[in-house]
Amino acid sequence: MDKLKPKLFSVMKTYTKEQFIKDIIAGIIVAIIALPLSIALALASGVTPEKGIYTAITAGFVISFLGGSRVQISGPTAAFATIVAGIVATSGMEGLIIATLMAGVILILMGVFRFGNLIKFIPYTITTGFTSGIAITILVGQIKDFLGLTVVTQEPLIETIEKLEAVIEFIDTINWQAVIVGVVCLAILIVWPYFPGFCKKIPPSLITVLVGIGMVKGIGMKVNTIGDLYEISNKLPTLSIPAFSLETAKNVLPDAFTIAILAAIESLLSCVVADSMINSRHRSNMELVAQGAGNITSALFGGIPATGAIARTAANIKNGGRTPIAGMVHAVTLLLILVVLMPYAALIPMPTIAAILFMVAYNMSEWRKFLHLVKTAPKSDILVLVTTFVLTVVFDLVVAIEVGIIMAAILFMKRMSDVTEVEGWRYIDDEEDKDSLTLRSVPQNTLVYEMTGPLFFGAADKILHIAIKDNTNCLVLRMRSVNAIDATAMHNFETLLETCKKKNVQLILSHVNEQPMQVMKKSGFYDMVGETNFCVHIDEALERAKELDN
Repeated sequence: MDKLKPKLFSVMKTYTKEQFIKDIIAGIIVAIIALPLSIALALASGVTPEKGIYTAITAGFVISFLGGSRVQISGPTAAFATIVAGIVATSGMEGLIIATLMAGVILILMGVFRFGNLIKFIPYTITTGFTSGIAITILVGQIKDFLGLTVVTQEPLIETIEKLEAVIEFIDTINWQAVIVGVVCLAILIVWPYFPGFCKKIPPSLITVLVGIGMVKGIGMKVNTIGDLYEISNKLPTLSIPAFSLETAKNVLPDAFTIAILAAIESLLSCVVADSMINSRHRSNMELVAQGAGNITSALFGGIPATGAIARTAANIKNGGRTPIAGMVHAVTLLLILVVLMPYAALIPMPTIAAILFMVAYNMSEWRKFLHLVKTAPKSDILVLVTTFVLTVVFDLVVAIEVGIIMAAILFMKRMSDVTEVEGWRYIDDEEDKDSLTLRSVPQNTLVYEMTGPLFFGAADKILHIAIKDNTNCLVLRMRSVNAIDATAMHNFETLLETCKKKNVQLILSHVNEQPMQVMKKSGFYDMVGETNFCVHIDEALERAKELDN
């Protein structure tokens, strides 16, 4: 059972001086990456710039200290931007603080009651759909600043469609100097990672900020900066208890559940990615408790919702971070930067912030995965994917997730009823029983797994639980009792195939039924495995494994 014990307490038993130095270096580098992102995401969320830093400091430290992952870096993320902006516009900062506190409590309860594994019941199509939708909402929300438009409205613009309409209405107020600054900054963000040598070590967003400041203050281009629109503070985050109102709590309760669910999904997905990079295993329930404690701390110290950040976590790993110490160093470094350098954030041009958020939106859009699903997934999964995406853009994430889950559940039940069959028994003698594995000889370095029942999003994670031993040459999957698979299962089959290739293990499938075969051919999985490794019968599969073993 998943232990409720922070990873920090486990890794410290074998901690070394060499790893401490690596963690410090990784933490400092991640803090430099997180600085412009935290400011940009705070502005996209409709709050002042320092609140993004407050979040990365307070939530980042607490989540690393208590977390169930060795390398998770947490802070403000793009996924929350539209939710936070909507809450602030309708309920103010008090409403946001109460919603974040409630979300923190929900996350802790989810961890305590061992709900960490229930996240698998959120289909892959829904997470892909709302992630791509959030990317579009962020992109649309930044067009105004990228073009330097002067938008005048009586009410604050909340909905994505409203923002797009405002861009069209006020397009004649475009500031071409702002466009130039934005285009130059965007070009740097795109091109910089391709520079060789030492340049790759410097975060492109930091270079973009410096170039943007240089263009506005050095050349004198007339472009709005953060200081022109917001009041910058370098004060340390201080504890502040909100005035609790039952009416406010009731109004923001749906938002609190959305924040909690999204934080759980994002953080656990980030943990899974991190596990594959460092060959480790996170504690999902402990991670949920840590995310809850981090969000409560962030709310009490003036921050916004936080969760695991996949890009920053990956940067931590690539720079040598292997323990929660790196995440704690990242938070402390940001605290020092807040005190010393925060006043200079007022010089950052708004088109630079927009360019950074454009890249954030692009990177989180997962458009390749989206198109791949549209081309290859079963029609019912495509319907859920597109519906979730459209509802996220047109309405909000709350509606999108609710409708998406309901649709997925209904369509799943229909799919299960379509493939369920009831047949009469056929009685045979024991000597005729040719389907028993006990009568077969399995090659020495071959593993055989029997799969039974439909592989859908609620059961597809079992594919990833297949343990491949070091001396394995072939992995045989017997699928005679699998009548149906969905997009999530297909995604996990592709992940299993990648693992097999890394370990030089040949994947062989036996007796693949009609619907799974159609999905595998449509997705390209059939070609990746190879026609010769799809066998009609288990005997044929074992003979194939024997050939490869010799």
